[in-house]
Amino acid sequence: MNQLAFQQTHAVVTGASSGIGRAIATSLARKGVERMVIHYCKNADGAQATAKACAEHGAATVVIPCNLTSSESIQAFASACFVELGEVHTWVNNAGADVLTGAGASLSFDEKLKRLMQVDVLGTIELSRLVAERLMKQPSARPSSMTFIGWDQASEGMEGDAGQMFGPVKTAVTAYAKSLAQSVAPKLRVNTIAPGWIRTSWGESTDPYWNRRAKEQSLMYRWGTPDDVALAVLFASDPANTFFTGQLVRVNGGWNRRSPRSEKE
Repeated sequence: MNQLAFQQTHAVVTGASSGIGRAIATSLARKGVERMVIHYCKNADGAQATAKACAEHGAATVVIPCNLTSSESIQAFASACFVELGEVHTWVNNAGADVLTGAGASLSFDEKLKRLMQVDVLGTIELSRLVAERLMKQPSARPSSMTFIGWDQASEGMEGDAGQMFGPVKTAVTAYAKSLAQSVAPKLRVNTIAPGWIRTSWGESTDPYWNRRAKEQSLMYRWGTPDDVALAVLFASDPANTFFTGQLVRVNGGWNRRSPRSEKE
């Protein structure tokens, strides 16, 4: 990939206040994005830290909040992004409800599932439809891109509450992205990046069982990092990658079929 592949382009990254979203935003800035919207819901300080990191690589940033459970907030955010940036060339739907750490971890299964559905599915779809309509009307000759974040085990299933929550939610996200790709090509490219075991805040505090399982289920025998996911997003979003759309890319270090699944002790 060209070191400045995104030079003179504009980008929006949702859920960019920490973790994978921050890695995506800073990677885009490093690759030459000129102007960028950093989205957050509650973590304003984290969003400002992301903006500062992007600015260090030369990107002009604006931080805009949005509550993806509110139609009014979604509509205001979509409008604000285009007011601030004019044209948008790269849109990354990374925002998702956190039900594994913080206050979200104490919710019941039903409460967690409802929150995930509201944010990751319904809110993301509503926002994406608004944005896709605007992207399709842009005068630019080259296609813009929209990238979604899925989950590598959504299609295969995983035991336990996590699998029963994230499986249907991320399957819905992937199905929507594929259908959107069919609807908007060739003017807009749409792809999904599906991370596997990525060491975000939950992975940093988990017990030895999950640490061992994350390593054993990857051919690279390690946790993935937010930067690993960001690299895949850069590939999918690259303005020069004009023949790449409607795809699902798993970022899991290669699923290890040689090692038996670890049993929890």
